[in-house]
Amino acid sequence: MLGSCGAWPEAGMACSGFLLEHEDFRLVLDLGYGTLPRLLGWLGNPVADGLDAVAITHKHPDHMVDLHGLFRARWFDARTARPLPVYAPGGVVERVAGLEEDDAGHVRSVFDWRRLPNEPYTVGPFQLESTELPHFVSDIGLRLTAAELTVAYTGDCGPDPGLADLGRDADLYIVEATDRDQQPATPPALAGRQLHLSGRDAGAAAMAAGARRLLLTHFWPGNDRERSRALAAEAYPGPIFIAEEGLRLALP
Repeated sequence: MLGSCGAWPEAGMACSGFLLEHEDFRLVLDLGYGTLPRLLGWLGNPVADGLDAVAITHKHPDHMVDLHGLFRARWFDARTARPLPVYAPGGVVERVAGLEEDDAGHVRSVFDWRRLPNEPYTVGPFQLESTELPHFVSDIGLRLTAAELTVAYTGDCGPDPGLADLGRDADLYIVEATDRDQQPATPPALAGRQLHLSGRDAGAAAMAAGARRLLLTHFWPGNDRERSRALAAEAYPGPIFIAEEGLRLALP
């Protein structure tokens, strides 16, 4: 786990980011604020050698801004390396390029951009399936399936029937549990359709999917994470993990 916070990182923490390793293949899911130093530390080098691909759920900076730092590392110190595949929805390449004086050419030369949502991709040992979920911008739910292993990840979204299919029988279902209402002093989200999940919503999604394990993430800064776990447990009886920086989960 590279990061666990939503919106902005708490002190000593980072925003959304996960490193998935399987059959010597390393894939990052999201790179929000503060995740890149942790990724580079795990890989043991300053240019992310050993990273095979990146998948980004949406263009909000707490999910993708450290992709810009990764671009700089590769551009300045690993320019001869093959372009790194990046699976992402519209708007992400433009955000990274905007931090480089809109130099999309250099950004596209470092990263091999592949559009989401799309038909399934083969990504190393995985089949990557993608589905659009309701959020303030286009958010892409990710489902990664290999032999006897499935990991699903919601990114940021509100309640939606598609969450059951996204996480169907997953060995690990990574679900946001923003629980923004734990912070009454925080200005409320815009009126209208709910576009984030609570801990209880996350538990309900995992239950509907029949997921084997639930990992809660994307906590609003200052939240009581154990309270979110307890809310999820009201709807989901299986194992529930709380994302925290540096935590490693071994999946059978």
